[in-house]
Amino acid sequence: MAGALTIALDAMGGDHAPGVILDGTVLAREQHPGVRYLLFGDESVLRPAVDSRPSLKDCVTVVPAEGVIDGSMKPSQALRKGRTSSMGLAIQAVADGTAQVAVSAGNTGALMALAKFVLRTLPGIDRPALVTLLPTRRGESAMLDLGANVECSAENLIEFAVMGAAYARLVLGVSRPKVALLNIGTEELKGNDEVKQAAERLRATELDFDFVGFAEGNDLGEGTADVFVTDGFTGNVALKTMEGTALLITHLFRRAFRNSVMSMLGYLLARGGLRTLRAHLDPNTHNGGMFVGLNGLVVKSHGGANAAGIASAISVAKDLAQGDLNARIAEDMALFGSRPAVEAAEAAGS
Repeated sequence: MAGALTIALDAMGGDHAPGVILDGTVLAREQHPGVRYLLFGDESVLRPAVDSRPSLKDCVTVVPAEGVIDGSMKPSQALRKGRTSSMGLAIQAVADGTAQVAVSAGNTGALMALAKFVLRTLPGIDRPALVTLLPTRRGESAMLDLGANVECSAENLIEFAVMGAAYARLVLGVSRPKVALLNIGTEELKGNDEVKQAAERLRATELDFDFVGFAEGNDLGEGTADVFVTDGFTGNVALKTMEGTALLITHLFRRAFRNSVMSMLGYLLARGGLRTLRAHLDPNTHNGGMFVGLNGLVVKSHGGANAAGIASAISVAKDLAQGDLNARIAEDMALFGSRPAVEAAEAAGS
């Protein structure tokens, strides 16, 4: 299988590791039979687990790792102690070129810190951002940042817009994405200084995407833009609110259909449509966010993802690796002539 795509998996990261990671890999194996996997973690646990899943025999290599980064570990602790952990070695495999992309369901802050330290950022990028796809009335939209950067400058938001547009072109197949800044209103005077400054510069620069101005929270569900850009604090709250609302709707439907015999009969008639709705709203269906802006590919899975969710994250990793996203981001950043790296180069050459 020379030349096959290789994905590095943090087998010990997440709420239900390693079992759910391996079960997700089994599903991914069925969907993408040509992919190989490096499984990093406790060898004494992983080898028997792999042996009990025969379909993984020919595509998985277990790589021993010392230690696990738990959910309570701070990013600074991860940098000191986590380089030889299952998460740290999975990221290192991407840096070494033995894998094209890493996937982890572990601690988000630790994953971001280790990935940025080991892989560094792309030229012209100050901070990486976490991006994922959201279900909308019009299909799917990308949103970033989702928690990697709590506070962002106008320059950070501009970089997120450029990276998000490149991501949308690859993942959504939109040749010229519509990009919006998430704000508390659509009027130009609304919002904090960082958002207004970013909007002003995006409007004034010729870009390879369409900047459509500000979007409000209700636009996320409508899908009025292909890419929604915001700081990590706002993005994370918005994402968790949408996921919580989806679970609430599912719960209310289930409770409503149990109220009476007639409602139960109504459920029997509508259950096909309700299954479609549940699948559309299920976070596992859309699982797999990426840290864009790194000099290497790292995909973040929900910590509580089930096997289908892990398989979804692996599918995202495969598509990103085969699409050469970082090359596209570098090309788009070159078009954005006002970014700091280009300004410095122009100043040095004048």
